[in-house]
Amino acid sequence: MTRRRWIADQIKGNRAMLIGDHAAHLARVLRAQAGQEFDIAADGVVRRGRILSVSENRVEFQLGEEVESAPVAQVTLALAIIKFDRMEWAIEKCTELGVARIVPFVARRTDAHLAAAAGKRVERWRRIARQASEQARRVAPPEIADTVKLRDVLALPGERRIVLSEAETSVSLREVSSEGSALVLAIGPEGGWTNEELQAFAEAGWKATALGPTILRAETAAIAAMAVVMSQTT
Repeated sequence: MTRRRWIADQIKGNRAMLIGDHAAHLARVLRAQAGQEFDIAADGVVRRGRILSVSENRVEFQLGEEVESAPVAQVTLALAIIKFDRMEWAIEKCTELGVARIVPFVARRTDAHLAAAAGKRVERWRRIARQASEQARRVAPPEIADTVKLRDVLALPGERRIVLSEAETSVSLREVSSEGSALVLAIGPEGGWTNEELQAFAEAGWKATALGPTILRAETAAIAAMAVVMSQTT
């Protein structure tokens, strides 16, 4: 039977801890007891963990042997800020698919109220990514960066820098997603990119690609694009 995986909040030598709400879920909802074993991810490594003690705010594990785990693909997703329920959905599903980093950013057509409130949502997005990582049995959650502006996205480094564009009709994402290793993928906001933004991407050396002939919602495009990329890189 596959052991459930947890990402440690603290680690000290061969001891790992879950604390706060993280521990409370294991203690109250799953009714964990001393002696039970789980997989514990800490510092990029997964080890077998045996529970030593349980309280509402703290669960402590004794760490044992290392457990084999799949490598993380080096994919960065630059995701324009969209309605927060849809943003959370995209972050959760892209985390499950294996994204290494998500960079939320403000595009020209990002709603002004969402842009103003986005900074206060980052910690929530990080919690969502952590929970999705445990569910997906990842070694670590993706990095969720602080909100940035488009000019910061244009400067992101990567061997392949791809902007998804509904204006592109001749080059598909699948054609270019298998070239090189470190990939950065930019997804636009509700309403799409402006012509000026697409020109800025082109001038910065980004490759415009399309997912297909249909127009997708931003969160659907992000998830579909990640699925395509991961099918090429894993």
